[in-house]
Amino acid sequence: MMLPFRKLCFLLYLSLISGGASADHINFKDNAPVKWSGTAPHRYPVHGIDVARFQNDINWRSARQAGVRFVFMKATEGGDLLDPKFKENWREAKRAGVRRGAYHFYYFCTSPEVQARWFIENVPKSKGALPPVLDMEWNPFSPTCQKRPPAKEVRQLMRRFMDIIEHHYDQRPVIYSTPRFFRENELETMTEEFWLRTTVKTPSQAYPGQNWRFWQYSSTGLIPGIEKEVDLNLFNGTQTEWERWLKARQR
Repeated sequence: MMLPFRKLCFLLYLSLISGGASADHINFKDNAPVKWSGTAPHRYPVHGIDVARFQNDINWRSARQAGVRFVFMKATEGGDLLDPKFKENWREAKRAGVRRGAYHFYYFCTSPEVQARWFIENVPKSKGALPPVLDMEWNPFSPTCQKRPPAKEVRQLMRRFMDIIEHHYDQRPVIYSTPRFFRENELETMTEEFWLRTTVKTPSQAYPGQNWRFWQYSSTGLIPGIEKEVDLNLFNGTQTEWERWLKARQR
């Protein structure tokens, strides 16, 4: 029986990226594969995921064997929310040999100082961990906070949060953002490393001229060991550059 064209293309995509994983293959699937115009994800050798409580229990050993090289996991939100799966994910990802980092979802109705302290209270300062991540995006579905400060104030709030986090963890946080939030708040004026979301266009198309370190290229990934769909990400560089970046950024 002949395979559908889109499925055949995705199998080719898997074969192309297989050489970059230390597990000798990358066994990722996607419920909604994209026909990329520009530099497609398979051109990059180092791939990973981001997770939160929505993925339920994760078999990290299976995910690692499928080619997951790194993970950013949700730790905190605002000044009082801790992801209920964070501690388990933090422990088990390390045990499976997956490089892990934690992210904080910013809440505009709580001061950055309170949010930074909450993150520090809940995220261990662990040798070998990836840099902390500040997740900046509008949340139109929040039942408690619809506040949207002007762009200049947004950047000031971000810097106050990141300064505290950097002082504690000895690493400057990476900034995660979406095309709309990035554009409306003029984040191109900031000098931090970026993790950018764009699931239809490449980063060069969605964020023209912007440097970036990580690319979230799908929200519909399927990976052995993970029950539900998961975000797929990649590192902007070669295997050697990945190892060099880890060495330079970790304490």
